[in-house]
Amino acid sequence: MAAPTKSSRKLLLLSNSTSHGGGYLDYCEQQIKDFLGRNVKKVVFVPYALTDRDWYTDIARKRFAELGYEVQSVHECSSPVEAVEQAEAIFIGGGNTFRLLKTLYDEKLVEPIRTQVLKHSIPYIGSSAGTNVATATINTTNDMPITCPPTFEALALIPFNINPHYIDSDPSSKHMGETREKRIMEYHEEAHCRPVLALREGSILWVEGNKTTLLGGLSARLFRKGELPAEYSPGDDLSFLLTAGL
Repeated sequence: MAAPTKSSRKLLLLSNSTSHGGGYLDYCEQQIKDFLGRNVKKVVFVPYALTDRDWYTDIARKRFAELGYEVQSVHECSSPVEAVEQAEAIFIGGGNTFRLLKTLYDEKLVEPIRTQVLKHSIPYIGSSAGTNVATATINTTNDMPITCPPTFEALALIPFNINPHYIDSDPSSKHMGETREKRIMEYHEEAHCRPVLALREGSILWVEGNKTTLLGGLSARLFRKGELPAEYSPGDDLSFLLTAGL
């Protein structure tokens, strides 16, 4: 799968949809409005990461209506492909990443979404699982493989991987299992691995053209094979990641 090289892509990648103490998309409300702007009137929603698509769509539809946008869900359309091809903006929500990616392949939406974002500059918002599938592969998701997509290769809107909901190790914990850091390092033990940007809850990645900026209230942690993890603060330029693996 070729890595994206288009300078017109526009992505808003959220680590999570709900932060502690707030409601659905509350913490990123202003970023969503700034990202979509006034030209977008309708957002095409992809609810495939959850089984109850009607319920999920209702949640998204009500929230986006509060922000001033109409929502059309692909599962309500006779042709999900046509819905994506006519989209003004695309939002893929969270849930199980394996279920999401499998359904994107089943519904033949991988290439249409990639084309819309990389060739036609259609804005893309991803949250959690929706952020995972925007990356090169889903190898660094936290989710259980409850179903099997035909490949772990994802939309490849960006050429690196993300680990949403990143949790730092607690030195006082008596838990003896692998930490999130350890699991990402296990991924980097494999030959064909990519940089992994670990987004703590409340973190946002804004990608526009060939520029990438970290937003939100917390820092993010970058893991690269053979290197110590590095911390980046909100406002930092992470554009160098757009050439990762090229």
